[in-house]
Amino acid sequence: MSSTVHQLSANDIQKIIKILPSNMSNSLPPGAIYKNKINGHTILMYKSNKFMVQGAQSEMIANDILLKAGISNTVNTEKHSKIDKQTLHYDDFNCIGSDEAGSGDYFGPMTVVASYVSKENAAILKTLGVMDSKNLKDKQIVELAEQIITFIPHSLLTLDNPKYNERKQLGWSQVKMKAVLHNQAIKNVLSKINAPLDYIVIDQFAVQGVYERYAIGPIPEREKTKFETKGESKSIAIAASSIIARYAFVKYYDQIIKETGIHITKGAGPKVDLEAAKIINKKGIDYLDSITKKDFKNREKALNIYNKKK
Repeated sequence: MSSTVHQLSANDIQKIIKILPSNMSNSLPPGAIYKNKINGHTILMYKSNKFMVQGAQSEMIANDILLKAGISNTVNTEKHSKIDKQTLHYDDFNCIGSDEAGSGDYFGPMTVVASYVSKENAAILKTLGVMDSKNLKDKQIVELAEQIITFIPHSLLTLDNPKYNERKQLGWSQVKMKAVLHNQAIKNVLSKINAPLDYIVIDQFAVQGVYERYAIGPIPEREKTKFETKGESKSIAIAASSIIARYAFVKYYDQIIKETGIHITKGAGPKVDLEAAKIINKKGIDYLDSITKKDFKNREKALNIYNKKK
């Protein structure tokens, strides 16, 4: 699906709303103030004053609406950024990017995502505010993810805690788990798209040789595959995958809190030990093991806290 986004002023957004049919308020996505269908195209406007059109002729429809509303000199996100001569500017190419979430957290699964971002959609994602999920609050992650999953081809793989713990028992390292999941997610995306591909960019968690040794099966498009440290700052495709992976992870955390009635802190710090001890007291060690990574030291610390309070 083609998408066009313009960053407007609040006044311009109101001008557009006045000339369009009434808002379909019963189906607004997060952060949106307006949604409707015109000539088979989805029209969206957001609190951030972004105006988006999705559909086969999105640019033409967007320009027509802007013209009718008497708006000119807008920032069209279809324009490409300048190429940095010092580094490969992935966002000027059609890329698949992959990233993961949850590997450093005691609670919750490991989530891995690969996403295909065309050079046209790269600019749109930037306008929507896509960046590394580590720099975003959970509410922002949810709002962004629920927007971008509607038009970005992607594959989300979740290694839940029982399966993670099982792999650990078999001697798998986290690096091997990540390699297998990243490789499979990339294969899944390749099977979904029929579009030009210039690069596959993986947020580096291991050197290429180690990745290839651990990944099960052949590496797809090996000659196009790159590994980048801090990849989310170098490739919007990795940043998009980071947000979707974090989104899935956040949703899992919300479910734990709902089930236990106990606030859960992300990461693996001292607060996590106390929260895990509370869960042991309320629901037992077997339940705790079903929602955590048993190899983390937090488990032993939580048991010590629980036993001292008995």
